[in-house]
Amino acid sequence: MQPSTQDSASLDLDAYLARIGHRGALAPTREVLDALHAAHVYSIPFENLDVLLGRPIRLDLASVQAKLVGARRGGYCFEHNTLFAAVLRRLGFKLTTLIARVRFQRSDTGPRSHMLSLVELPEGPFIADVGFGGPGLLQPLPLVEGEGRARVLDVIGLRREGASWVLVSSAGEACQDIYAFTLEENLPIDYEVANHYTSTHPSSLFVNNLIAALPSPEGRVTLRNRELGIWRRDGVERVLVRDDALVDVLRERFGLELPAGTRLSCAGLDR
Repeated sequence: MQPSTQDSASLDLDAYLARIGHRGALAPTREVLDALHAAHVYSIPFENLDVLLGRPIRLDLASVQAKLVGARRGGYCFEHNTLFAAVLRRLGFKLTTLIARVRFQRSDTGPRSHMLSLVELPEGPFIADVGFGGPGLLQPLPLVEGEGRARVLDVIGLRREGASWVLVSSAGEACQDIYAFTLEENLPIDYEVANHYTSTHPSSLFVNNLIAALPSPEGRVTLRNRELGIWRRDGVERVLVRDDALVDVLRERFGLELPAGTRLSCAGLDR
């Protein structure tokens, strides 16, 4: 296990714990990891609004903390998992930061553009990922092939594919790959390069779409451009949102308070 690749000394742990509503134990155990992971994904939404507003995505801990904790915003994988890794390291967890190639809703081969972590526990290694906007992890998953975890909307598990591990989601007879990753450690500069592509490249998903997502114990709420999706055990409800209602929907459904006067439009973004 390599030394920490992101200094957590500047982390305001109390503010983070208040943001996610965690009041329990803080020892580096599986129970604490599970609790923190679930509290994070249920409290801090996935969103890419700054990309569409022309604001740079900063990955240093101070900037991520100011945005996701101080400003009570959300972010995408690099922001979420940079913050979560710093919290875990502060609490004494041993982890390695990884990068994945996303396969979800893709038929082609995409870049390595998704951050996650491998956490070492006495029970064995677990993958942790609080920053996937679709059917990602709600709690850490043991790094064991074929061991599925049932959830409200699906069953999620891992399979081996050569040197790679593939996160897989299955619901009924439908099965889909989420992303593939190896166990090679990635450093902050690796995420800076991937983040530059993700936030600026003309073909990037996040440059071309407004996306927000927030899971809950009952399901998941998503927004992609003007389509609001409310996912529950009994199905999905889809609602078309007007441009002039987007800011209200982001506040009411995702808890995102945008600065006064913010205007969002999906003109040219519909796909």
